[in-house]
Amino acid sequence: MSELWDFWQDGPHSPAFNMAADEVLLETACGRGRPLLRFYEWDRKAVSLGYVQSLSAAPAGFAVVRRPTGGGVVYHDFDFTYTVVFPAGHWLTGLNRQLSYDWLNRSVQAALLHLDMPASLSDQEISAEVDRSSMVCFTNPTRYDIMLEQRKVAGSAQRRTKDGILHQGSLHFGGPLPVPRPTLAVHLLRGLAEVMQVETTPFSPTSELLQAIADRAARKYAQPAWNARKP
Repeated sequence: MSELWDFWQDGPHSPAFNMAADEVLLETACGRGRPLLRFYEWDRKAVSLGYVQSLSAAPAGFAVVRRPTGGGVVYHDFDFTYTVVFPAGHWLTGLNRQLSYDWLNRSVQAALLHLDMPASLSDQEISAEVDRSSMVCFTNPTRYDIMLEQRKVAGSAQRRTKDGILHQGSLHFGGPLPVPRPTLAVHLLRGLAEVMQVETTPFSPTSELLQAIADRAARKYAQPAWNARKP
């Protein structure tokens, strides 16, 4: 039996807007009552830092924003980024973190398989010797990350609160996307439909939601105090 998700086909925004949008969507998830999937882009070359990372991990020449989720440094130059927000009470919120990653990343894997990319799920764990405060996400595979020809091409991170789960994901192939962005988007939807039996309905943000996101971006994610905070 399929379940219905909201689908926000978003466009390019500032780094601060993108992270504020995800956080506000998590906080409002219960009011919507069903999962929301968002595809989005970046209006400049940027990196996002994991929640506990050091600002010194960010490379020169990129705009920097700190995510509300964990993980390593993610480059937003040629990547495809997406978010899924699950409201509290959804069946996936009752799973442990690894199983929830498994469901979502198998959906991404299915999308890549349809594009003739023989992706597999990693069974590795990040070594205890890796400095998580400065690690780069796509050079440190962990369990359920997506591998292609021994290289990590998709990773994700989560935040869990009383409102539900925020799952932020990125696909990066080491350069320009191997297929047009709309083609990848279509197949990601196909992968979710096959693995998680998802149907989507278009979502249009209200002016109130967009204002809340803009306010959060200005007050938090655009602020040096947030982006330079010590882990």
